[in-house]
Amino acid sequence: MSSTTRRMRRIAGVLAAGALLVGVSACAADSEPASNLSDAGPEGVDDGSTLTLWTRAPLEKQANLLVDAYNESHENQVELTVVPNDDYVAKVGAAAGSNGLPDLFAADIVYVPNWVEQGLFQDLTANIDGLDFKDEINPGHLSAGTLDGKEHVLPFVLDLSMLFWNKELATEAGLDAEAGPANLEEYAEWAKAIQALNKPDTYGTATGLNCGGCLVFTWFPSVWADGEQVMNEDGTESLLASDTAKEIYATWKDLWDSGAVLPSSQDEAGPTWTAGFTEGKVGLMFYPATLLSSTPFEAGVSGIVGPEGGASTFVGGDGIGISKDSKKSAQAWNFLNWMMSEEAQVGVLAKDKDVVSRGDLSSNEYSDADPRLVTINEVAANGDTPVAIHFQEAFNAPNSPWLTLVRDAVLGDGASVDADNDEITAVLSQ
Repeated sequence: MSSTTRRMRRIAGVLAAGALLVGVSACAADSEPASNLSDAGPEGVDDGSTLTLWTRAPLEKQANLLVDAYNESHENQVELTVVPNDDYVAKVGAAAGSNGLPDLFAADIVYVPNWVEQGLFQDLTANIDGLDFKDEINPGHLSAGTLDGKEHVLPFVLDLSMLFWNKELATEAGLDAEAGPANLEEYAEWAKAIQALNKPDTYGTATGLNCGGCLVFTWFPSVWADGEQVMNEDGTESLLASDTAKEIYATWKDLWDSGAVLPSSQDEAGPTWTAGFTEGKVGLMFYPATLLSSTPFEAGVSGIVGPEGGASTFVGGDGIGISKDSKKSAQAWNFLNWMMSEEAQVGVLAKDKDVVSRGDLSSNEYSDADPRLVTINEVAANGDTPVAIHFQEAFNAPNSPWLTLVRDAVLGDGASVDADNDEITAVLSQ
């Protein structure tokens, strides 16, 4: 059992929702779905019903692909609503409090345990346990939705952080474009070598130095790659002042001071943090796997490396379940059952070069044509999904102590890492 699975199962039982969801549990207790999943059969009901589904904007492309394919092949029809990322938590909270959730809704995997604890999702245990391929489903996402042994969500779309490099720029710099960097030291060497090409408006690497979520997504895996953790198992203590973590910050500080980092990285708060690489103006960077299909040049791909090597990834993305308010749960399960099928996982997601949620499908007709997809799918099994009650405040918020730590370490003199780490712990342990 992975550390993700063990930790998430423990934490799921104690997580409390944020202030937006206060009082939701009482609403959930009073709202019983009209249809009975246990009587719907293994595939659910496809009777021409209209189903509603919400997702957040970062996964709009994949959501549209899945919904369009389902609607073309089923009597049921799914109406998709895409919500801006910054508005999603508030929208779900308001709808939950007024018994107005859609039939199906996706949730950032970091929020899933909170919303399961609050009773926002229906119990899918019998249905999920009935899937022949249950043991092949991504364990981090499945565990995030498990509370007291009951399962509530399936993976909707996996979003992994990976190391991408521009093969043309790497070759021009005399680097082995097929192998890629083996550790963080080589990563820095690559960035400096590409920077030394002195190509106009082209830089060695890039990141989001004013984006806590970007840094969590891309820098935590460097810690995991060396076999270490970023928090204790209960998510109440930060371990981000370790020797390994300090080596990571020092590497990035050296890259920044040497001029090998895209200058706009200093103020990048998230909206355009990948643009430089996609435009072919950045040599290599830690990058979302979901953007593979929209990267317009030949890119190499590997897991994110640590100071000593290794490979890991942040297993992000969204889980999806049937809401407590749905009166069409048997029909909603028909969508979820299809979504996990080979038809959807391979014929829709893998075809679009997205990550599949089932290990037994990681090698398929599309990955055979693009081995990078196999690499991404294999690294997913070695990734992690950190969860903490106060994760948002500690890491993702614009004024988070994690963001302060990174900026002090990379843009400052690095003298306050221990104190900044203590501030992260103070938030996590509230």
